[in-house]
Amino acid sequence: MAEVSPPGGPARETLVRVEALELVYAARGATPVHALSDIHVTVGKGDFISLIGPSGCGKSTLLRIIGDLLSPTSGKVSIGARAPREARLNRDIGFVFQEAALLEWRRIRDNIALPLELRGAGKTERLAKADALMQLVGLDGFQDAWPRQLSGGMRQRAAIARALSTDPSILLLDEPFGALDQITRDRLNMELARIHEVTGITVVLVTHSIREAVLLSDRIVVMTPRPGRVSRLIDVTLPRPRGLDVRNDPRFDALVRLGNAELEKGYHDT
Repeated sequence: MAEVSPPGGPARETLVRVEALELVYAARGATPVHALSDIHVTVGKGDFISLIGPSGCGKSTLLRIIGDLLSPTSGKVSIGARAPREARLNRDIGFVFQEAALLEWRRIRDNIALPLELRGAGKTERLAKADALMQLVGLDGFQDAWPRQLSGGMRQRAAIARALSTDPSILLLDEPFGALDQITRDRLNMELARIHEVTGITVVLVTHSIREAVLLSDRIVVMTPRPGRVSRLIDVTLPRPRGLDVRNDPRFDALVRLGNAELEKGYHDT
């Protein structure tokens, strides 16, 4: 496949390469389920990519394969020069799930510092890093709070900070804002966009919202109903940095319509 290039810019170094990926769930006595079929995707270093598609199309499954939480039936995935398992063990992958999954018996600073603690970092180093990340995600002043004292949006901010604590080269997000109200979701979308711009980290986001994907992404990967295939790659040519007011731009609406049309086409083609 051709190298991924940002809209209007030169080709970027490829960080993630997915080639001929297949995943079939086979259980004894049950009909095999073909989850993913012939997936080819490349992600450039520093890109923000969104995966969209109908429920059950394999978006989260693909994300988990990239993050070494699932193994494909066939095909190949690489992150830089490494296999996903090697990248994960090297702490090159940060993963944020739909639920923040914070440890209720640890204060927020200690939750964020946990990956560094597991890596053997000293207390001074890991707490200083946790404090810097709390400032980055807008949680400064909540170092000693317990998870139960935070709102859902604040808990997800903490989960993002924890995922960034080991300085990964890629951040994988599986619908982290799906359970939040629209005002909180908009606020966290802008926080995520700012974090991406400040850190330059590569981001792959799973979302059901084409509007969220257009707001945040450099490129949108549209997937078909099961078995999940890539039906189209949509370049988002809106300039950065972006605020919520970009949604008033006619080009934003045109990209949303294109994404919705591609999703509908996927249904009709299956």
